[in-house]
Amino acid sequence: MLLPAKAEVARQLRRYRAWERVMLAAPNDRTVRATFEDSGYTLCVLMGKRCAREAADAAERYLRTNQVTYLQEQQVTRLQEQNERPRPAAAVRRRPPAAERRSPAGR
Repeated sequence: MLLPAKAEVARQLRRYRAWERVMLAAPNDRTVRATFEDSGYTLCVLMGKRCAREAADAAERYLRTNQVTYLQEQQVTRLQEQNERPRPAAAVRRRPPAAERRSPAGR
């Protein structure tokens, strides 16, 4: 797995946190909100997460640890998430009622 440079992660995390503070101070400003969401999206892409909060948490963990430890934590997290997901029930195939069945010839 490729990991981003720690300097870039730190820069994007600072940018995200700064825009988060500005957005909280002016929640009705659409330009501020759009810029905050863009910074969150960038952090998501950088950290490989779907949610900006998860990406920010992952970035903080990544900056605190070395790369090997971070990769091991990510592997454990993925396995836990897979175990928590509901498994799809076995598909039950049902035949149409006898009145709706047709012969293979289509008659």
